[in-house]
Amino acid sequence: MIKTGEPDWNDLRYFLAAARAGTLSGAARVLGVRHTTISRRLAALEAALGVSLVVRMRQGIEITPLGQTLLPLGDDLERTMQALTALVRSGKNSVRLALPSGFSPLFAERMAGFHKAHPDINLELTSGSRPVDLQHGEADLAVRIGTIADDDLIAQKLCVAGWSIYASQRYLDRHPMPIDPRQLAGHEIIGFHASLAGVPGAKWVEAHGAGATIVLRVAEMTEMLAAALSGAGLAVMPCMLAEAEPRMVRLAPDILGSHPVSLVYRREIGAEAPVRAVIRFVSTIIKDHAEVISGETQ
Repeated sequence: MIKTGEPDWNDLRYFLAAARAGTLSGAARVLGVRHTTISRRLAALEAALGVSLVVRMRQGIEITPLGQTLLPLGDDLERTMQALTALVRSGKNSVRLALPSGFSPLFAERMAGFHKAHPDINLELTSGSRPVDLQHGEADLAVRIGTIADDDLIAQKLCVAGWSIYASQRYLDRHPMPIDPRQLAGHEIIGFHASLAGVPGAKWVEAHGAGATIVLRVAEMTEMLAAALSGAGLAVMPCMLAEAEPRMVRLAPDILGSHPVSLVYRREIGAEAPVRAVIRFVSTIIKDHAEVISGETQ
C-alpha cells in the first residue's frame, strides 16, 4: 500500500518544468538548479500523491496518463499563484530580512538611511540563532552563517566569520592569564546546546575541553555573552559579538574557527526590485564590517 501525505505544492513547478522541457536536465536549466533537484522534487510530489506522474527513460521523461490529466490543473494553479504573488507585492513592497544573533546592530544604525533612499520599501528585520525557513515564507532573505545545503536557494557569499576564546575580568580574577586555548583542563566553560553542535566554537570545545567543566549550555550567542560577562566561564564565540563588548577579554590572537557568511534567498524573488535593493544594502553593510566579522582586527 502506497503511503501518501500532504503534497508540497512548491514541488508542482518542478513537475510542470519537467513536463514542458521533456527532460530533467532541460527543466534544471530553466529553473537554474541541478537535475538531481528536479528528480528529488518530482519524487517527493509523487510520494505525497501516491501516484506516478512521469516515466524516466534514457532519452528523457514521459508523462503518465494521470500526469497528463493533472497538467492543465497544474497550469491553472501556477497562474493563480503568480497572479496572487503579483497582486500582493504590487500593493506592499515589504521585504523581511532574517539575521543571525549579533548582526542586527550593524543594520540598525543604517536603517534610517535605507528608508530615506527607499521610502517605498518596508524593510523588516528579525534576529535569532534558529535558521528561518525561506521555502515556507518565514522570511524573504536571510544572512546565514555556515554551509548552505539547499540547492533550491541562491546563496551569495559575503565574508567569513571568525571565532576566538574570551573571558570577562571577573573570570580572570579567579583564573589569571595566560590561558592556553588548547589546554582547557581545570577551567569552567560555557558550552553549546545540541542544536549548535556544528558551530566552530562547539567543535573547539569538543576538541580541547577535556578536563574542563561545562557550567551551562546555551542555544543563543547573546546568552553566551551574558553568561561570560557574569564570570561564569570561558566562551568560544564569534569575534564580532564578543569584541563589541569592552568588558570581554580576548585570550588568544588566533582565529580558532571560521565559517562563511552568506545572503540566501529563493530564486524566484531575486529579480524583484525591492529585493534587489535590500540585497545591495546587505552586501554593502557586510562588506564594510568584514574585518570585524572575521576577527582579524588585532
